[in-house]
Amino acid sequence: MILSRACNYGILASLYIAKEERTKTGYTSIRHLSEELNISFHFLTKILQTLTAEGILHSHKGPKGGVMLARNADEITILDLVYAIDGEDIFTECVLGLPGCGNEEPCPMHFQWAEVRENLKDMFEHKTLAETAGEVEEMKLRLSNFVRGEKQ
Repeated sequence: MILSRACNYGILASLYIAKEERTKTGYTSIRHLSEELNISFHFLTKILQTLTAEGILHSHKGPKGGVMLARNADEITILDLVYAIDGEDIFTECVLGLPGCGNEEPCPMHFQWAEVRENLKDMFEHKTLAETAGEVEEMKLRLSNFVRGEKQ
């Protein structure tokens, strides 16, 4: 897995929030997100705190509290989420974790990984939450690890 589990969950939660905001206003409950996405409530809370600290989400405590996007979904890219949670290392470090890997002293995967990571960065940079949330709705894509028919 290239992205951390926290980053994957942050992206999924942000997409869910963006999808919800297309049809309703107000905050999305973290408990609701946790249940819908089948993510540990406490782990998800920490991830959402990071996204709030980075200015991607707003949070509000209380019975009608939760989280909502701090900006329009069409202004937030997947790359913004990756940088907020995992940082930029995925786009600069060696895929095999070897220190000093580069064009001067490449690892066995350096040149192939350099091309893949540039394509990945480009994709993340050009995919907005709005666009991706729209695709989730239109194509009925899933956001959780529930398989159809398993969720109770």
